[in-house]
Amino acid sequence: MNKITNKQKITILILAIIIIAGIIVTFTSGFNFDLNLQQTKKIDLYIENTFEESDIRNITNDVFGSQEVIIQKIEVYEDSVRIIAKDITEEQKNNLVEKINEKYGLEISKDSTEITTIPNTKGRDLLKPYILPFFIATVIILVYMMIKYRKLGVIKTLVTVVAVLILAEVTLFSLIAITRIPIGILTMPMVIAVYLFILTLITFKLENKLKNKKDEKEIKE
Repeated sequence: MNKITNKQKITILILAIIIIAGIIVTFTSGFNFDLNLQQTKKIDLYIENTFEESDIRNITNDVFGSQEVIIQKIEVYEDSVRIIAKDITEEQKNNLVEKINEKYGLEISKDSTEITTIPNTKGRDLLKPYILPFFIATVIILVYMMIKYRKLGVIKTLVTVVAVLILAEVTLFSLIAITRIPIGILTMPMVIAVYLFILTLITFKLENKLKNKKDEKEIKE
């Protein structure tokens, strides 16, 4: 049995601290989802002509201050704007309509402008399209590795690869929770990138072990 080095002990301790801290943050505060995935409120306004997003941004900065706001051009001719924020009060709506009317010489009615609630996107809905392809790819990779590195022990290889992959992804999500990086469209590409990077490292390690085993066998012979 290989003895655990001091470097490995430090690495294990750091990973344990990160994972424990990530679990605590996840249960107390949850993940920080991107505004596009949270429950938000929106206002759609017909500007009648094309417009510059920067002009609308200046108006929303005045109305909403430091609150995060998403501005989207909608309709075929991009002559309407959708303004999305975590929360929009009646006062903010009225102020927004006034400033839009003033900027573009419009007569948009405050009373006919509605604030609509957009429901949040659940985390499982974000992951759902990736689950089956991820599972199939992982099974194929595991079968391949068990066959290729069978001389190192089929069960040992399987357990090692699965354990390291799970540990890497759990650590990644723990770091995301701790640092409050917003979960959004870039989250899954990040997960896949870490997955491939760890697989590459595992393959490199297994190749070295297999080579060393062959060398030892040749020396004995």
